[in-house]
Amino acid sequence: MYLLKTAATFDSAHFLSGYNGKCANIHGHTWKLEVAISSQELKETGEKRGMIIDFSDLKKAVRELASRFDHTLIYEKGSLKDGTVAALSAEGFKLTEVPFRPTAENFAEHFYRSLAESLPVKSVSVYETPDNCAVYEED
Repeated sequence: MYLLKTAATFDSAHFLSGYNGKCANIHGHTWKLEVAISSQELKETGEKRGMIIDFSDLKKAVRELASRFDHTLIYEKGSLKDGTVAALSAEGFKLTEVPFRPTAENFAEHFYRSLAESLPVKSVSVYETPDNCAVYEED
């Protein structure tokens, strides 16, 4: 089995609606998205011979996905009042609504599914801090 990994980071804020603790408040992270792809075989012909994929293509896909969340307030759909969203938007703040609670675990699955549409994804790790991450991979 061949395995390639790359990573990208993004800075954003989030909060956990309905949580009884500090994370119920808006707070930020430098998130690290680490993606591993795998293959039993390498390309046999062409300029990409001996590769699963060109690293530049893998890095581009991961960085583009991470950049969608960079310097934004990520919030779960329905967790903010419409007036709050409107007021923040009117002030020019970048908001990103997601259909899930914005936990590292849910982000790992979300990023996995987004990338698996075009890449042979093995696993996705999402670090909220340098020492704490969630990993999603399918059986």
